[in-house]
Parts: sequence; structure tokens; C-alpha cells
Amino acid sequence: MKEYLEKLPQEIKDLVYLISDTACREDTAVYLVGGFVRDLILGVKNLDVDIVVEGDGISFAEKLSVRLNAKLVSHKRFGTAVIMVKPHLKIDVASARNEHYPKPAHLPIVSSGTLREDLYRRDFTINAMAISIGREAFGRLIDFFCGKRDLFEKKIRILHNLSFIDDPTRIFRAIRFEKRYNFKIEPLTLKILKESVKLNMLHKVQPQRLREELILILKEERPLVYIKRIQALAGLDFIKPGLCLSKKTYQLIGSLKKQLVWFKETYPQKRPIDEWLIFFIGIIDSLTIKDTQAICKKFVLRLGEEKRLLLYKEISRKFILNLCREKVRPSEIFAGFEPLSYEILLLLKAKYKGKAFQKHIKDFFEIYNGMRILISGHDLGALGVKPGPVYQKIFSKVLNAKLDGIVKTKDEELALIRKIAKIH
Repeated sequence: MKEYLEKLPQEIKDLVYLISDTACREDTAVYLVGGFVRDLILGVKNLDVDIVVEGDGISFAEKLSVRLNAKLVSHKRFGTAVIMVKPHLKIDVASARNEHYPKPAHLPIVSSGTLREDLYRRDFTINAMAISIGREAFGRLIDFFCGKRDLFEKKIRILHNLSFIDDPTRIFRAIRFEKRYNFKIEPLTLKILKESVKLNMLHKVQPQRLREELILILKEERPLVYIKRIQALAGLDFIKPGLCLSKKTYQLIGSLKKQLVWFKETYPQKRPIDEWLIFFIGIIDSLTIKDTQAICKKFVLRLGEEKRLLLYKEISRKFILNLCREKVRPSEIFAGFEPLSYEILLLLKAKYKGKAFQKHIKDFFEIYNGMRILISGHDLGALGVKPGPVYQKIFSKVLNAKLDGIVKTKDEELALIRKIAKIH
């Protein structure tokens, strides 16, 4: 595997050699493992370096973090640590461990173990390889379960027949790796996956864990492909019993992807979009507000996520029809769209295709979003207007006038507030 390691970006290669040097100094067996090894063989960029230490992983991580002068976060209960080398680069360190599941779909009980036991507890053979980076065997591939063969044959294979029973979230990971790399779930694994679905194993998993797996899937490059595969293999009952996506919903999700591409290309300076949330809202677009509230509670969504989701569901047909008119004043467009997040606006743009509506959203992003007036409370105070709620009313009137082109300069704004101040 030395030739693979030599092809790493210089930054990662230097890091691997520093880890190796530290392992030699400490006389400790250390291995690159898991997804890092998988992507190394596939030639896929991966900036998350995963290592397993036979022995005290946290102690090794502490020594390594000192040499790197990097922040260390350790989890003694699990024998793991994370070293934040740079904002875009981290090292996951774990003590070699064994685990067993006290009940199906529950979190495992972890104990110290050998490298083989550590690799055997993993989800698929392609993620159960290791590369030694110690002094004597630097670059040697350790592949107990034929993971390299499955990589080249493009197969997703579980390590044992209880894999999906122990951890049903592996159903999502099987689909994620299958579609990301254009692999196939091999026949026996697919058969066992479907059997676990029939046993309703996903319903036995904590909803928060399902949420995290779903978020990872919705962050993938082609989420629609993954969503279709999930519905075909596992269904969407884990979100809401009876939920089944229609052709119309699939079209909406496909349109959402196009709108995201448009937004990022057109407005790279605007804040990043929570893409997974947009696709999640698209999945449950057909559900009622009551069902949506229940889903927010079930998956323990963050307050900001729940707020955006429910605000989208509360948008009325009257609101849409009003903004579908051709002749709508800029101040009306601003009043309608300004309270909504970018995520909601892109959802609306994907869903409602009328030319006038599309133009109003584009105008909002291009012209009206972020528009501000030039006057301040100091200017109102100078006119003798006492501070209070009236300030906001006056500012709103001036802003509407500016949006509609009635005033353009600060002098014109000042002239307008003089007229308004006389009334108040």
C-alpha cells in the first residue's frame, strides 16, 4: 500500500508520516482504518484520517496532539479522541475495541479488543480494512474479510448475518455507499437487509440516530437517487407511517436540486444553505402541519430547523396567489419574502413555476434582499419624535417608499420623515 500512501496530498502524507513516527517513538501499533483506507484505494479525497491504536488510544492521541500543537477532544468512555489539526482536517483516534449489542438496535457495549475484533465490528467489508503504519510493517494492508476484493468488484457486503439486526442504521449506510460509489449491495446482504426491514428493525432505533443517518444521505451529491432507493428497499414509515412519495414529490425534490445549483452559482456571497433541510421538507411536503409538528418532535429537530419547516407549511394559498400576479409593488414582494429564510424561498421557487412568481423571487434576491434605509433614530430624534414603537412604523414607511422608488437618496428620505413626523 506504500504506493497508495505516496499519492496522498502532501498535507495528508506529512500527517501520516508524523503519526507513524509517533507510533515508533512510543513503540505502539497504529493503523489507518475504515473509510480512510477505503477512499485511499478508490482514489477518493478524504480529509478525515481514522487511526486505531492497539493499546491506549487516548494516551497516544494526547502525545500526538502535543507534537501537532492541535486541539484534542477525548471521550474516555469509548476510548476515542479527535485531534483538530486544521478547520478542514482532523484525526479520529480510537483504541482497538470489541463490542456486543445487549439488545437489537441498541447502542453497543464497548470493551478493549484486538485489531481483528475492531475491524469485525464494522458495518461492511469495504470499511473493515487497515494499513499498518508502524516501524516494521509500514504500508502493509490488513484485510481479514476480503474488503479490497469487494472494492474492486464494487460490492457492499456485511460482515455477519446479524449486522442489520445489531444496528439497523446500517441499512441507510448500505444505500449511501452503494449510490455514492455506484456499487451494488451483494445478493445475500440485500436478502438480509430486506428481512430486517420486514422485522421493522428501523422502528426500534432511537429517532435521533435515524435523523443523523438521514441527514448524511440528504447531504450527498444526488439525494433524489438515495431517496428513491430508500423508499424501494426500506420504505419511509420510519419518518411517518404510510408515507409514500409520489411522482410529484420526486419532481419537487429534483427541482430543489436545480434551484440549489442556481442559487450557489448566482449568489456565492450569500450565506450557505442548509441543503439537507430543504430536501427533508421536500420529502414531507404532502403532510399536514399536525403531522409535521409530530415529526419535528419525534426527530428532535433544532428550534431553528423546526421554525423554518413549520413556517413553510403555514404559507397559505392566498399568499402564493398574491405573489403570482404580474403587477406587484416591490414593497409587497419585500414584505412577503423578507421574513422567509433562503431555504423556504428556494422551496417556493422549486414548487411554483409561474413566470411572475419566479421573477418576483429573483428580483427579491437580486434587488430587495438586504435593502436598508439611510436614516436613523438620530434623525427622528432631531425632529422631536420621541423614541418608541412609532420609530419602527416610520422606518417601515420610508423603506416601502424606497423599495417602490418614491425616495432614492438620504435627502429624500429625510424630506419624507419630516412629512411623517408632522403627522405623529
